Amino acid sequence: MPWLDLVAYCFGGGFFANAIPHLVSGVMGRSFQTPFARPPGRGLSSSTVNVVWGFCNIVVSYVLICRVGSFEARDTADIVAVGLGMLAVSLGSARLFGRFHGGNRPEQS
Repeated sequence: MPWLDLVAYCFGGGFFANAIPHLVSGVMGRSFQTPFARPPGRGLSSSTVNVVWGFCNIVVSYVLICRVGSFEARDTADIVAVGLGMLAVSLGSARLFGRFHGGNRPEQS
């Protein structure tokens, strides 16, 4: 297994994780941050832009995971690479967007 394939799978997992909040927000009709908003990553984009951006992330994820090398769902290294990419982007997004949506505040009892 070439290590560059694992890097591609890791990035593919990251793009897949990034697609989820954009697709969900867009399908729900809610605006959400995208790189196309003003200011980038802070301002809100329309639900339509979020659906398109989420779909583009799915396409890139597919290319990186399914068309690079020979991804095998039963190969632990392949799955770990995708999972680490998903985890890294998910944690980064939680920290970044939590500032805007109240996700970084501890629960009040």
